[in-house]
Amino acid sequence: MTITADPATLTASSAADAIVAGALTAEALTRACLDRIAARDADVAAWAFLDPDLALAQARAADRVPPRGPLHGVPVALKDIIETFDMPTQCNSPIHAGRRTYADSAVAALIRAAGGTILGKSVTTEFANRHPGPTRNPLDPTRTPGGSSSGSAAAVADFQVPLALGTQTSGSMIRPAAFCGLWGYKPSFGEVSRVGVFQQSGTLDTVGLCARALEDVQRLRAVLTRIPYENVAPLDRAPRLALCRTPEWDEATPAAQQVLEEAARRCEAAGATITDLLLPSPIFDGWLKVHKRVANFEGARNFGFERHGHRHLISKALGEGRIRDGETTPVSAYVDAQRRAEAMRLWAEDTLPAFDAVLTLAAAGEAPVGLSGTGSATFNSLWTLLYTPCLTMPFGRGPAGMPLGLQLVSPRHEDERLFATAGWVAAALAD
Repeated sequence: MTITADPATLTASSAADAIVAGALTAEALTRACLDRIAARDADVAAWAFLDPDLALAQARAADRVPPRGPLHGVPVALKDIIETFDMPTQCNSPIHAGRRTYADSAVAALIRAAGGTILGKSVTTEFANRHPGPTRNPLDPTRTPGGSSSGSAAAVADFQVPLALGTQTSGSMIRPAAFCGLWGYKPSFGEVSRVGVFQQSGTLDTVGLCARALEDVQRLRAVLTRIPYENVAPLDRAPRLALCRTPEWDEATPAAQQVLEEAARRCEAAGATITDLLLPSPIFDGWLKVHKRVANFEGARNFGFERHGHRHLISKALGEGRIRDGETTPVSAYVDAQRRAEAMRLWAEDTLPAFDAVLTLAAAGEAPVGLSGTGSATFNSLWTLLYTPCLTMPFGRGPAGMPLGLQLVSPRHEDERLFATAGWVAAALAD
């Protein structure tokens, strides 16, 4: 194996294979990423913390030992709500400026144990909510990269790092991946540890990731769940796909609607069975309010330290918006929302196994112009609430030439089926 391209442009899998083959070193890969950051990050602003010497020291240590995992020597960015013992975790808030913890989060420890390295901390919106950081979309710096995993998606899309971890409580991983033209993955709820990750909603928070290839997603999932890595091959048959427009279909742009319909037509032409999936009433009536009520009620309690004594340092959007809403929500309303969410999940458990995946929107449209917001999470929050594994895959462009993307969703704990179906769909759409 000979590497002729800039190592920073390699997928994580290609880079890992090259390291194992002796055609590339972890140090050379890390230096290439650092060079790219030096050249580009003044425009993108993806990093909350970066120590080149620390990154190179980790890479050299990886080069001194035999390969320990499927991403040995590959650098990974961590969203700046994920703790590491050797870097600050600041949550994009002055309340936590310079804060360091004594231990790695579980996911950071698992990456290191598998031979991966932590390049640095990527920018998050404030406490992984809506108040944005400085990050710009690398494909168009006048546009948002999405949020709340803003820096994670921007850094991977701009070839500053091969892989990045983020989190999703509403649409914080899938939407930025779609806006930046990446593969994004939200695992089945509960499969990836959240120990050492700043918590907003214990009921909804999920650690996810973004990458430039489906195989990269599968390798990092194996590391994070500490299971043997086996690349999941595409289905050897045409899949059963459910086309779900959701009741919020009219909130999507015409371009996003057209891309989803075109994907369904092309998959059907390739042999897939396409079935329209409707979310039944009254089970799903007001589902978005259910999600909001659970997230805000739990968030208002989990922000206990920040609310008491530091409230003046919380943004107006968070403090007078989500936290205030959660504080004023009666316990009875929260319990009712939890019961309704469980009814929706029971419906999903009964209905979704009939399909290999649901085909739906990854976002309402292209990344919006402006940096004051991060876009709508309406087409993501439902699947987060249902605990299902989700993948966004690059497909299609909007009127401004920005990425759109598709979202595939499989039954909970059927992540391998999701990967296999995504491989088949990607091949069908590439023809």
